[in-house]
Amino acid sequence: MKESVVAMTRMFDAPRERVFAAWARAEHLAHWFGPRGFVIIACEADARPGGVFRLCLRAPDGKEYWVRGEYREVVPPERLLITCTADDHKGVPRMEEVIDVKLTEQGGRTQLELHATARGTTPEAIPMLEGMDAVWAQTISRLDSHLNPDS
Repeated sequence: MKESVVAMTRMFDAPRERVFAAWARAEHLAHWFGPRGFVIIACEADARPGGVFRLCLRAPDGKEYWVRGEYREVVPPERLLITCTADDHKGVPRMEEVIDVKLTEQGGRTQLELHATARGTTPEAIPMLEGMDAVWAQTISRLDSHLNPDS
């Protein structure tokens, strides 16, 4: 089984409650989650322990990628722990990921600490795992644009 770990820290010019809501509410997730060029075409989020985290991303080439999971830990507005599985077009799991998000308020701004660990065994999982750093960098950049659309 191949594994990839991404750890990053990013400062946002937004209050912690707003950054937390971006991770916890479908109407926000649908605008930023995923790498550049991808569009969310379905999104569900129930940010409570055991609550659903589900979305479908459409790639620029038209392929659709389903992610299903749940919020394992939710401590508003400071922490979210999300487990999810990326399925292929037949619903067969190809990669599992644990996303740990910590938010710290710093003078009206918010520091995000992200730690994501993904594992996969299928041939399709290998390029996904190898591209994790770039995918998360693009995703977090899209979050920043969502939080600060005028910048």
